[in-house]
Amino acid sequence: MAFTCRRALLSLLALGAVSACDAPDSDPGISPSVSVPAPSRDNPIPSGDKSGGPGRNGPGEPEQVAQDIDVPWGVAFLPGGDALIAERDTARIVRVPARGGGAKQVYEVPGVAAAGEGGLLGLAVSPDYATDNLVYAYYTAAADNRIARFRLDGGEPEVIFDGIAKAGNHNGGRIAFGPDGLLYAGTGDAGDTSRAQDPSSPNGKILRLTPDGAPAPGNPSPGSPVYSLGHRNVQGLAWDGDGRLFATEFGQNELDEVNLIRAGRNYGWPEVEGEGDTGGGRYTNPVVTWPTDEASPSGIAIAGDTAYVAALRGERLWTLALNGDTVGEPVARFEGRYGRLRTVQVAPDGSLWVTTSNKDGRGDVRDGDDRVLRIPVK
Repeated sequence: MAFTCRRALLSLLALGAVSACDAPDSDPGISPSVSVPAPSRDNPIPSGDKSGGPGRNGPGEPEQVAQDIDVPWGVAFLPGGDALIAERDTARIVRVPARGGGAKQVYEVPGVAAAGEGGLLGLAVSPDYATDNLVYAYYTAAADNRIARFRLDGGEPEVIFDGIAKAGNHNGGRIAFGPDGLLYAGTGDAGDTSRAQDPSSPNGKILRLTPDGAPAPGNPSPGSPVYSLGHRNVQGLAWDGDGRLFATEFGQNELDEVNLIRAGRNYGWPEVEGEGDTGGGRYTNPVVTWPTDEASPSGIAIAGDTAYVAALRGERLWTLALNGDTVGEPVARFEGRYGRLRTVQVAPDGSLWVTTSNKDGRGDVRDGDDRVLRIPVK
C-alpha cells in the first residue's frame, strides 16, 4: 500500500536483507487468558514480589496511582513528572499526577476510528516540549493508521505521517523518541503477512522519522522511513544506556520475541517465527523468545541493566538482565495478579508505570480496572 508523508515525497527504495513476531492474543482459535478472581475485600489485589530480580534486586511492591481508565495504551511523561495516558477506545488523553490521583481529561484526538485492536494507541512527548509543547500520537483513523502531533491547549492535530494499513488486529502502534532525537514507530502487518517483507510498505516495520514526519537522514535506504523490516506486530520500543534499541514482537502460534534492532536488518516474518535459518545473514534472530501463552508482549522499558516487558496473555511482567548485546534468562513477576499488562514505562523518578488492559475485550474485568501501577525498581 502506498503511504504519504506531509513533509516530504517518499521514494521508497528496496532494503537489502541482512534477520522475528499481538499474536496468539489476537488470532482466532487461540485460547483466552486464564481466568483469575476479581479483587474484593476477601480477595484484594496482592502486592508485588520482594524476591530478587536478575542482576539486581528486582521490582518492588506495586502501588496503584490511578484507576477506572478505559483501555490505557500509550503512556508518556511530561517534564514535571505527570503522565499522559491514551484511552484506546474513547480517543481521550488523560493526565495523571506524578504522585498519583484522579485522571483528568486534557485532550481528545479527533478522527479516531476505534475497532478491534485499533484506536488511540501510542503517545510520545516531544524532546523539546519545554519550548514547543508538542505531543505525538499514533492512532487508527477511518482509512489507515497515522501519526499526528498537537498541543494540549487545543487546536486540530497535524498529521505528519499516514498511509499505514489498518485492520482489526496487528496495527502496531508504539511510538518513542530515541536518544538521537528522532521518532521511531512500530507497525504491524495489518493481517497481510506479505507487507512485512515489502520494502515499499510501512507495515510490518520499525520506522525512523524526523519530528516533522519525514524519513530520517541516515536510514538504510535514502528517502525511506524504514529502519528495520520483517516484523509481525511491534508494540514495544526501548533503548538501553548505550543506545541499543530493543523491540517486542507478537508471534503467531509458537514464539513471541524480544529483538535487538539494527538498522536495515530483516527479522524474518513471515518466513521465520522465533529463531530460524540465518544462512547468509538473511534474517536476524531474536535475543529472547517465549511460548505464546506466556507472553503476548506489548510494552518494554529499560531501567539500568534490566528490561521489563509487559505481557498481555501471559498476565505478568517479565524482567530481563541486559549485558551488552546479550540477555539473561527471563524472570516472571506478578504472574496473574493484575491480569493483562499492556504498557510499561520508566517515569522521570526512575520508577516503572505499568497499565493493565483487562477492559480491552479479552481480559477478566476487575473492580477499578483498568488501573495504573507504580513499581519502584531497586
